[in-house]
Amino acid sequence: MRKFFRGFMDRYFHDEESIILTLLLISALVLLLTIGGIIAPLIVAIILAYLLQGLVGTLQRFGCSYLLAVVLVYSLFISGFLALILLVLPQAWGQFARLINEFPRLLSEGQALLMLLPEHYPGLITEQQIQDFIRGLRGEIAVFGQTLLTYSIASIPNIMSWLIFVILVPVLVFFIMKDKVVLINWMAAMLPSHRPLMRRIWQEMDVQVANYVRGKALEIMILGSVSYIAFIVMGINYSLLLSVLMGLSVIVPFIGVTVVVFPVAAVAYAQWGIGSEFYTVLTVYAVIQLLDANLLVPLIFSETVNLHPVAIIAAVLVFGGLWGLAGVFFAIPLATLIKAIINAWPTYYKVPEAAPPPQLSSDV
Repeated sequence: MRKFFRGFMDRYFHDEESIILTLLLISALVLLLTIGGIIAPLIVAIILAYLLQGLVGTLQRFGCSYLLAVVLVYSLFISGFLALILLVLPQAWGQFARLINEFPRLLSEGQALLMLLPEHYPGLITEQQIQDFIRGLRGEIAVFGQTLLTYSIASIPNIMSWLIFVILVPVLVFFIMKDKVVLINWMAAMLPSHRPLMRRIWQEMDVQVANYVRGKALEIMILGSVSYIAFIVMGINYSLLLSVLMGLSVIVPFIGVTVVVFPVAAVAYAQWGIGSEFYTVLTVYAVIQLLDANLLVPLIFSETVNLHPVAIIAAVLVFGGLWGLAGVFFAIPLATLIKAIINAWPTYYKVPEAAPPPQLSSDV
């Protein structure tokens, strides 16, 4: 056992940098699991400032000074942030509240549709099974409603925390962008001067993760905007809420697209029933998702994240379970980080000593 442990340490932790990087990763994980909620504004601000640096660099290439580029990009960021907080979210929440109020009517219409199944398929399903299913569904909805009410009442004291978060994050973003060089030099002073492993990991992450997160944010905005325009043209109810769900559906690969089709279909059925409008909505939904997968994604993502679908789903489950929606959004970047660390991690193989060549006899 001691020989195995020593061989493992010699193979993966034979240099100083690998040990330091391991300690840094463990420290970062402990901080996130223990005081992640406390330092959440700082983490969000660092991520946003990092993502905005791409646009800052573009403006610098066109001749803008660094400070002017930061001011212009930050002004654009604040405009979008205020539009999201003051316009989009209140309207989406209002439509969500309306949908909750109309939910009993939607449930009654769904019940009437389900009660037709025993008439068409008497050998597969009975009326008693439908009634039992509806009773169980009503019980689950009642429990969900009580949970939602309890959460709403319990979250009232957190309103001040959210206000502090909303105010603090934009301020931190500006100062992190403005003093980027100072902060990077301060962090670099605490690391080893010779750090090829960290440089290789950072170079791979800087290309893939920055491209992925920026591209995913752009994809969400484009998909949500196109869906909103399409839903408005078709006249479907709760168009803003459904378009927000359409945009967010791309966060969870392979799953979000399948899940979001149910609320879209439910709203279309409640508004028009089974008819041409209902099938038009589903067709438009399918066309938008196909265009996103086959046209928008290849155009946006110049550097693809080469991860196996099983690894992507596992990352979504793990990080989503740890940090909720934020973990789901950053699941692929975090999985890419793990992959970059594994690929760049130095391994040392001890070459066995060659056996001495056989001695020829001097006797003739």
